[in-house]
Amino acid sequence: MSALTRHLDALTNADSVETLWDLHTAHMAEHGFDRLLYGFTRYRSGVSLGDPQDWVVMTNHSPDYVDAFMDDGLYQHAPMLRWALENNGACSWNWIAQPGALTPEEMKVVEFNRSMGVTAGYTISFRSVSARSKGAIALTARQGLCQEDVERTWAAKGTEIVVANNVMHLKLLSLPYSGSRRLTKRQREVLQWVGDGKTTQDIALLLGVSPATVEKHLRLAREALDVETTAQAVLKASFYNQMFVLEA
Repeated sequence: MSALTRHLDALTNADSVETLWDLHTAHMAEHGFDRLLYGFTRYRSGVSLGDPQDWVVMTNHSPDYVDAFMDDGLYQHAPMLRWALENNGACSWNWIAQPGALTPEEMKVVEFNRSMGVTAGYTISFRSVSARSKGAIALTARQGLCQEDVERTWAAKGTEIVVANNVMHLKLLSLPYSGSRRLTKRQREVLQWVGDGKTTQDIALLLGVSPATVEKHLRLAREALDVETTAQAVLKASFYNQMFVLEA
């Protein structure tokens, strides 16, 4: 069994987002990419990517980098994010150096990245099956490597790297992810019964509680997921695989 096959087997058998991410970051580091930034949204609409609290974001960048790039909104003018939203596949960061490629706001992001040692790498934009969804990952080469070094690695291993990232992405979408939208076991339970077509009275009877208690759990689930209706709550919980979860 090849090293790539063993790695893909491990990815596909990962039982949590954390395990998956640890496997993937370690494998990418073997190729010289020691800092990754992955993002996925199901709430893209026009130029908006939706509420950041609804994104799936995974990274092993330093907190200082994440605070500025994500929390302070630098990502909004990141040139490779613009590229990822307009394209599918892999793109060398050499694209940034093309004449006229960047706006003044994007140049400021590039300068920030340089100050943080984010200077060489590749971005992979995953193909979407819905106009509302988009995922991408930025692979940052370890400090000391230049873009020419990265290009040599990509020439030799680029296809394997893209395959590993595609498998990671697809596997992650199948695993429960809560982020800041965490449901309690009881909230998941009542949403599951709603998804099965049960009424409030039905659920109360099934759980041995009052209808008012069921309504309370549904209200708290809506608040946790930041939606207005129970139907929206069921949809969002299902998006992030928080319904019908097998308990450990």
